[in-house]
Amino acid sequence: MKEFTGYRCSLCGTEYLPDQVTYTCPKDGGNLDVILDYEEIKKKYQIEDITSRDEPSLWRYLPLLPVKDPGGESTPLRMAGGTPVYSPSVLKKELNLNQLWIKDEGRNPSASFKDRASSILVARAREIKAEIIVTASTGNAGAALACMSAAVGQKSVIFAPKSAPPAKVAQLLVFGAQVILVDGNYDSAFDLTIEAAQEFGWYCRNTGFNPFTVEGKKTGAFEIWEQIILNMNDDDKPLCIFVSVGDGNIISGLHKGFKDLHQIGWLKKIPRIFGVQSEKSAAIANAFFAGNETIVPISATTIADSISVDLPRDGVRGVRAARETGGAYITVTDEAIIKGISQLGKVGIFAEPAGSTAYAGLQKAIEMSLISENDPVVVINTGNGLKDIKSAMQSVNPAPVIEPTLNSLKKYLKL
Repeated sequence: MKEFTGYRCSLCGTEYLPDQVTYTCPKDGGNLDVILDYEEIKKKYQIEDITSRDEPSLWRYLPLLPVKDPGGESTPLRMAGGTPVYSPSVLKKELNLNQLWIKDEGRNPSASFKDRASSILVARAREIKAEIIVTASTGNAGAALACMSAAVGQKSVIFAPKSAPPAKVAQLLVFGAQVILVDGNYDSAFDLTIEAAQEFGWYCRNTGFNPFTVEGKKTGAFEIWEQIILNMNDDDKPLCIFVSVGDGNIISGLHKGFKDLHQIGWLKKIPRIFGVQSEKSAAIANAFFAGNETIVPISATTIADSISVDLPRDGVRGVRAARETGGAYITVTDEAIIKGISQLGKVGIFAEPAGSTAYAGLQKAIEMSLISENDPVVVINTGNGLKDIKSAMQSVNPAPVIEPTLNSLKKYLKL
């Protein structure tokens, strides 16, 4: 793509041409930001050129992405993104909010936000003719890569902790990936993935390591811009976005997407971004609260496996996403996360723990007076609840078992 001009290190600011680096900054290991030629994009496209595209998925934003059209028509690769936003009146009333939207990423092909990054990574792999893509994952990123790879016959290898939820491991296997469970946590799988990629020449998709992951995740911001912000008035309060945070890549991706739109001149006010972490996995929130960008490793034990990370690999950009937009970080208990599953379920949205974390964060933000009734709010459900049935069952009372007779039913109903 002509508009993809290179990379810039998020730490030292050094710029590189596209063929000079692949993953992180050689000088300090900082995450790389993809640089686009915004002036060229301004010359070639108007807002209507995007919004009028007959493409329901994230590929409608191809002019703003650093990859070529990957093909794969009529496959799941072309169906990532394009997720709906809901505005449940019940939740607006309960929370006393005038404007509330839930963006449901569980509607993606493999049922999580991670499909966005994996679709872009598969497109990039096809461009550079990579034979095998490898990633570390607690489940969702791996399922997304396995799904998108299967759609176009790309080989993929997934390292996942042996503690990953069975439903997520099942997805990996059914999609035909080579799955290797690691007797360790996500961070140990992450490190092994990088070593394997270096040793065998595999293309590494790791979140917070490969700069193209953010380019996929930024499409969530593009959709929020198109679905909600374009319908707002210039004098409205800025949109407030709540998203769960693990390694920091989704929140930094959203931030990158809004910054891209602002650079092009299509977005006047960048939304306030609120990162939500479990109290049991809060390395990035801790740095935010300390007023710095120093990510100190912790021992994560949260029930929300998708955001359970000891050492976040995109922590610095994750801190900046909240700080630079006037947002904040919020930590919530695992009990609030579990409760959030059933609360969202009552309006027809089935969220995994990482998804309900964002909703729990909104509730706490209201309690802390960080959000008022006139603030427009978007909560992102990052994954479908079917990925972690064990946690979902903890959020509800078990169904009763009765004899198959009318008398038994009447007895249960106390009629």
